[in-house]
Amino acid sequence: MDKVVLYVKESYEELVHKVTWPTAGALWNTTVLVIVATIIITLIIFVMDLASKNLMDVIYGLF
Repeated sequence: MDKVVLYVKESYEELVHKVTWPTAGALWNTTVLVIVATIIITLIIFVMDLASKNLMDVIYGLF
């Protein structure tokens, strides 16, 4: 039990005194970056899916 208490105390000390937390502005910038990247990747996958569907339609239409 002492090890658990020591772990919690050390974790708290590290979070309070050693961790550098981002500013609100930096957090917003990172959030916007992730959202934009997600939208771009989603659009790329959508276009690839559409292209492969059309290619399969052409291939199956030959037979």
